[in-house]
Amino acid sequence: MNHSEQNLIVKPHKESRPRLALTLGDPAGIGTEVILKALADPEVSQNCDVTVVGNRDWLVQTYDELNLSGNLVALANPDSLKVVDVQLNQNFDEIVTGVGNAGSGAASFAYMEYAITQTLAGEFDGIVTAPIAKSAWKAAGYNYPGQTELLAEKSGVERYGMLFVARSPYTGWTLRTLLATTHIPLRQVADALTPQLLTKKLDLLIECLQLDFGISKPRIAIAGLNPHSGEQGQLGTEEIDWLIPWMNQEQQKRPHLHLEGPIPPDTMWVKPGQAWYGNSAINNPADAYLALYHDQGLIPVKLMAFDRAVNTSIGLPFVRTSPDHGTAFDIAGKGIADSTSMKAALQLAAELATARTQDDL
Repeated sequence: MNHSEQNLIVKPHKESRPRLALTLGDPAGIGTEVILKALADPEVSQNCDVTVVGNRDWLVQTYDELNLSGNLVALANPDSLKVVDVQLNQNFDEIVTGVGNAGSGAASFAYMEYAITQTLAGEFDGIVTAPIAKSAWKAAGYNYPGQTELLAEKSGVERYGMLFVARSPYTGWTLRTLLATTHIPLRQVADALTPQLLTKKLDLLIECLQLDFGISKPRIAIAGLNPHSGEQGQLGTEEIDWLIPWMNQEQQKRPHLHLEGPIPPDTMWVKPGQAWYGNSAINNPADAYLALYHDQGLIPVKLMAFDRAVNTSIGLPFVRTSPDHGTAFDIAGKGIADSTSMKAALQLAAELATARTQDDL
């Protein structure tokens, strides 16, 4: 099958498996490697129909280089994959493995644009994205905080969020963490947080838990902003001034829910940690956790589930997942990148897309 034209349309079909667009990410990073490793696992593709959005030549080049490097992990042969070749404005000679630059940024942006356009047109049921480098996007002239913001803009939505999902290999318990604020400087967090913003994020989280995970009456833990959640105003007044009143108001509005908090940030993650490594039934963790800023949520997520967490964009008109790691330019091309998170991203996207299809029946 020849996929050399940018305007290739993947025709809708009657197959029950969800159709996923898998973007190559920054070609200078580890995206191509983890894709080839993930798609070599038959369990990954048995529940979804995957089309790689990128460049077949780059897949072949990476495949050959990894085999020559002595890579001992199975790789999917590019000849066996569905691939859309996206037309690029620059020559691939500008792209060097391990070096993110304007050329690699422009390529990864083009892959994303194609996947979004075709998914909105109904050709795919969801998108799984390999990592991009924000600095490379900026060098290419695209000034977005990240892929999430581009997805939201192109989809025409204002309500969206970054939910990180990971399933424990020890207990089977699922960790779900939503960030109230994402890619902003730490000094701007307190000003960005408002009752209106948290209501928007809480609405999104509740909808996601009910529609995608089937949890009709969720328990949600909400972090405090300051150490010890302000300690009655001694270490910050945001909790007293508006966070606690906001939580009380939301609880009254939503009697079917159970909101816990604001929990001191240093202790909120004790029960999730115990549930991840021990017995979730005994420790009674929440169904989801609402962190108020990026590192407050992602340090514990990456500590527990660095190779398993999946970034899930909620609020979009389609499913989107991504591995919870970056481009890792320092190890690109060395054959040592771990594909566990990419596998998890594909499997979760298939589960969520299937659940939404069943809801529509």
